[in-house]
Amino acid sequence: MQESMNIKRNILLNPGPATTTDTVKMAQIVPDICPREKEFASMMKEMREDLVRIVHGDLGKYTSVLFCGSGTINIDICLNSLLPEGKKVLVINNGAYSTRAAEICEYYGLPFIDLKFPVDEQPDLEIIEQTLQQNPDIALVHTTHNETGTGILNPVREIGALVHRYGAVFTVDTTSTYAMRPIDIEKDNIDFCMASAQKGLMAMTGLSFVVGNTEMIRKSADYPKRSYYCNLYLQYHFFETTGEMHFTPPVQTIYAARQALDEYFAEGETAKWQRHLSVFEAIHAGLERLGFQDIIKRELQAGLVVSVRYPDDANWDFEKVHDYCYERGYTIYPGKVSEQSTFRLCALGAITAEDIKEFFVVLEEALNAYNIKIPVYYVK
Repeated sequence: MQESMNIKRNILLNPGPATTTDTVKMAQIVPDICPREKEFASMMKEMREDLVRIVHGDLGKYTSVLFCGSGTINIDICLNSLLPEGKKVLVINNGAYSTRAAEICEYYGLPFIDLKFPVDEQPDLEIIEQTLQQNPDIALVHTTHNETGTGILNPVREIGALVHRYGAVFTVDTTSTYAMRPIDIEKDNIDFCMASAQKGLMAMTGLSFVVGNTEMIRKSADYPKRSYYCNLYLQYHFFETTGEMHFTPPVQTIYAARQALDEYFAEGETAKWQRHLSVFEAIHAGLERLGFQDIIKRELQAGLVVSVRYPDDANWDFEKVHDYCYERGYTIYPGKVSEQSTFRLCALGAITAEDIKEFFVVLEEALNAYNIKIPVYYVK
């Protein structure tokens, strides 16, 4: 069947979902199965262990818990599930996705500190430590590994060391680094990390997962219950006692994720990261050739997302440029950093540096088609 299907290959340079292989797409075409069958539960058990292995976790200490939903569900789950009664959350915030964590705290009515830093800078470790010293009731600290809105890399290992020094739990949104940029959950001082299948695993949307400390999950059974569907212990306990998700899982999506995991291990952590880095370098080379400027200092970038300033050319029209590229199989993505309009080019997915070189041929054609000066220019 696979040979007879002609699946158009699109190069997605947006920050997820990512370009997938045909074998991952086709893995969804399976006989119908009830997700309560032992065969399906056995597959999920293996997946849960593999998800821990990706971040080099000891299966005696760490576990993973699967949920239906996009990456934001993981932030919701960790924040509402892992905060003890009478304690406070510290959100280390230098971008849109950490801001989302602060909004989740606000919606649940959780006591929290929104510790804001400039979106184009890494958080200040001295200020973080000072905040922890001054607020001994902080029990949970949350931040984002790679702020996908900008591409900045946060120093999670150093932050985690501070968090543990002051006796708090450290949760990190690794949605746009997991299975791409190497993570060692123990060495990086992370208690809980999280991702969705459609990002680093290069699978399909609809499946997310939290990887974290098993003892801490069990301890959270005694914490206030703030959500029914999004409770980490409840889902963990159901997996451990039945082998199943508490609620109906996205069956075909899980089969695709299983295939994606197989392909991850076949490619290998180091080789996969080097491929993503080569795509990242090719993006920078193409941007520099055309004169584009990025927002974040190169040395602060995570190697996965480049946030590009709109040029000051009066003929620049992102929608027109987007549509020109989209019609030819390439997707670029708009964004806003502070007051600066940007678009993002991402090194996610099953793509190569050669794909990027071909994309820049198309992008240059688009600039010429709409009389946008090359190299592009900026007033200041």
